[in-house]
Amino acid sequence: MPRVRPGRVRTKNTNRREALKLSTMAPEDFNVRPDEVKSIACPDCRTWRRIMGDKVLKIREHCISDKVAEGEEHVTCPGSDQLVVIDIDVRRWQARQHRLLRDAMPQENRRAARQFYKPLPSPAAPVSRITAEATLESTRQTYLAHRKGCTRCVGGQHCTDGGILARRYVLALNQEPARREAREQLERQERRTARKQTAPAVRKAQWVKHGGKAVEMANNRCAERTPGSLSEFRGPQLPLAPQDMEAHERRQTELGKRYARRNATTPAA
Repeated sequence: MPRVRPGRVRTKNTNRREALKLSTMAPEDFNVRPDEVKSIACPDCRTWRRIMGDKVLKIREHCISDKVAEGEEHVTCPGSDQLVVIDIDVRRWQARQHRLLRDAMPQENRRAARQFYKPLPSPAAPVSRITAEATLESTRQTYLAHRKGCTRCVGGQHCTDGGILARRYVLALNQEPARREAREQLERQERRTARKQTAPAVRKAQWVKHGGKAVEMANNRCAERTPGSLSEFRGPQLPLAPQDMEAHERRQTELGKRYARRNATTPAA
């Protein structure tokens, strides 16, 4: 890219006016961007003219009329050779100009600095590749729906997806007894948990119903057992001898003979 050289000031003459400060002008009446040629709208003729010079800035000498080539008289504009002083923050002025240009642009022509493209949605996965909870009824309905709409699944023949759905249905059919047992076990566990949770409330209701003075009186009637006394479960009314003595004797004799044979066959140590 060729270097942009500032325009040379070929004369030291000025229009003898006070230097024009950019801070006193409207921001849209001059252009002092670093990478562009400096220009300004002449305060007298209101035409855009170039700002000449590098250190000492002047408005380029120009004519009032732009039709000198058509025969009009050449009259120098009083704003020619007007000194210009840049007393503004160029970066802040440039940012404000960009904002004004963006706001003045029609809404349909505005574009973000960076474009974000929404990705296209991926195609839906086939039913045979969906990994969801497979139950006996869901696999059966899916398989039957595929058989009804597929022209390649005829009789015992299946297409690729039909074979996958058929194997999935058979697998769910084989796993159904284990699932049923697991559900019943879970239900039993839930019932036991519910009973454990309600047991304290039941005992509290029973105590309210049967407790109080009746339980206190029953506890007070309990007498201490003296040492040596028999329990009611070991009283004299219990039978001490076998009911059939002959059968008892035969049983004892048979057991004695069995023990004798066992001792005879056991080798001596």
